[in-house]
Amino acid sequence: MRHVRKAVIPAAGMGTRFLPATKVIPKEMLPIVDKPTIQYVVEEAVQSGFEDILFVTSQNKNAIEDHFDYNYELENSLEQQGKEDLLKIVTDISQMIAISSIRQKKPLGLGHAVLVTEPFVGDEPFGVFLGDDIIDHEIPCMKQWLGCYKETGASVLAVLEVPPETVS
Repeated sequence: MRHVRKAVIPAAGMGTRFLPATKVIPKEMLPIVDKPTIQYVVEEAVQSGFEDILFVTSQNKNAIEDHFDYNYELENSLEQQGKEDLLKIVTDISQMIAISSIRQKKPLGLGHAVLVTEPFVGDEPFGVFLGDDIIDHEIPCMKQWLGCYKETGASVLAVLEVPPETVS
């Protein structure tokens, strides 16, 4: 059985359920306390042992990539001002894990977003995180998922039962 190293995070949706807040800010970048939602997702991937992440984005989602990229001007400014605590926070984000992205050119749904990652994942096993879904648990959900995969060697799907009246 092969080690699961790669994670895919589809983040190409238009965020219409959160309008007007998502008109210019990707829903994955909406903050929860002091971090964008998607940072919690990436942190779970890191805690679960993934080594590479591919974001599937769409037009106007550059903020996601920018958040995890180096920002020389900001880092230099923080360093010159002696704000070492903030500098560490910013540099830790950009050094968390290897991240790349691909653009989903047409909004053809989640299945298509995963399909466009085929050149990245190839024939390797991989995990799919939803960029706006946070599951808070002592043992990260994806780490539990990886445990099931190691036990069975089969594909694993994590699901959550929801009341029918909450489904749109």
